[in-house]
Amino acid sequence: MALHVTHDLHKRRFSRNVGLGLLLAGMVVLVFALTVVKVKRGDDMQGYDHTLRPELLPAEEGGPAPADLPATAPGAAPEAGQ
Repeated sequence: MALHVTHDLHKRRFSRNVGLGLLLAGMVVLVFALTVVKVKRGDDMQGYDHTLRPELLPAEEGGPAPADLPATAPGAAPEAGQ
């Protein structure tokens, strides 16, 4: 005979904890898988800092590529010569 009898409440709590742990592990695996897919695709992985990034603009035909143009700092007024 066992010295410590497991109560029915503990059995139910354990099964809920196992279910919640599996759900949490599933979410971690999902986030990890999405991260791996994004890194393997090799998309433009630049941060969204709400500023214009000339290198991400499509190139215009007949003109210089946007990456070749001088960029102004965020919030700065463009020079009069441009």
